[in-house]
Amino acid sequence: MAPQFLFYLIIGILTFNYLLSRTLSYLNDKSFKSELPEELKGIYDEEKYKKSQEYERVRGRFSFLTSTFSFGVMLAMLFLGGFAWVNGVVLSYTDEPILQVLLFFASLAIASDIIGIPFSLYSIFVIEERFGFNRTTIKTFMLDKVKGYLIGGLLGGGLLALFVWFYQSTGELFWVYGWIAISGFSLLMTAFYASVIVPLFNKLTPLEDGSLRQAIEAYCQKVSFKLDNLFVMDGSKRSAKANAFFSGLGAKKRIVLYDTLIENHTEEELVAVLAHEAGHYKLKHTRGSVVLSILQTGLMLFILSLVIGNPALSAALGVEGPSFHIGLLVFGLLYSPLSMVMGIGMNMLSRKNEYEADTYAKDTYNGEALGSALKKLSVDNLSNLTPHPLYVFFNYSHPTLLQRLRSLQ
Repeated sequence: MAPQFLFYLIIGILTFNYLLSRTLSYLNDKSFKSELPEELKGIYDEEKYKKSQEYERVRGRFSFLTSTFSFGVMLAMLFLGGFAWVNGVVLSYTDEPILQVLLFFASLAIASDIIGIPFSLYSIFVIEERFGFNRTTIKTFMLDKVKGYLIGGLLGGGLLALFVWFYQSTGELFWVYGWIAISGFSLLMTAFYASVIVPLFNKLTPLEDGSLRQAIEAYCQKVSFKLDNLFVMDGSKRSAKANAFFSGLGAKKRIVLYDTLIENHTEEELVAVLAHEAGHYKLKHTRGSVVLSILQTGLMLFILSLVIGNPALSAALGVEGPSFHIGLLVFGLLYSPLSMVMGIGMNMLSRKNEYEADTYAKDTYNGEALGSALKKLSVDNLSNLTPHPLYVFFNYSHPTLLQRLRSLQ
């Protein structure tokens, strides 16, 4: 395949992705209703409803700005030979292939993050602050950045270096060894994320003894759900938004409740939320998602193995001769349409899983309490209650509030 064709194919894919995202956002903005729909009365009052729509409009305009800027930067890098220039700088420092790959991607990642800092600051300290969500301090923001760099460098850099080593050492079978390594890493992250990574950013405290813990333990005993790790996370350290999540496998499974969730919900609502999270485990959603993710990774690596040695990949960005890191970058850009299709499929599966977990909570505990909790979460987080169906199809991993409430009836 000719390098020039690949170059313009990349431009076409990036342009299509940008136009698709902007079209979906436009349709979503147009789906706002000026008056509170009849079926939503009792969920939002008029004032809160208008505030939620203004929040979505402000975020939509900001998303347009950031995505357009990112699209422009990417086009500039492609048309002006920016990636080839970074590659030349890296090659001038070292002849070691693994170091070349690490320096190349580290340079791009750090530059991208630095460029994005003003946008992140505006999002957190202007938009989120304006609507009463932000509780992040500048100190916390900067510490998060430093920790993110360290974790990304150690874990991401280590895994990437191992992957390049497999490519150099095992020939055509590098993708198999890479798949095994990445799959093992994914399993470790699934098992230990909440116990190793989360505590680096947030404080996790075992839920104290009391009526809430007793109610949760009674429910867990009722459904034979062994839960030794029930924690409260100081989510209020960064935001007023509330949430809960399930993480881990086997004995390492944990359910984490945000402190903001506990503050704003009744005991019955909190047990219903936990019943939903327990449903994900009981129905094997977590394991199923991990297996699918591993299979997707295997498919991607197999396709990569078929093309990574083709010098046309590197030539498409103005680099002579086959270059592993340039080829990997080009492959990632060309692979994005297939990745998007698989992402849509994963979102569809995730929405199905959410319905099933809701039904599990309804059947084993209390559907009305779960519905009440979902309503409060939507109001407290100023969620968009009337998103456009196409926007939901492409972007939502959860059904909309109204869909979930109707399913619980």
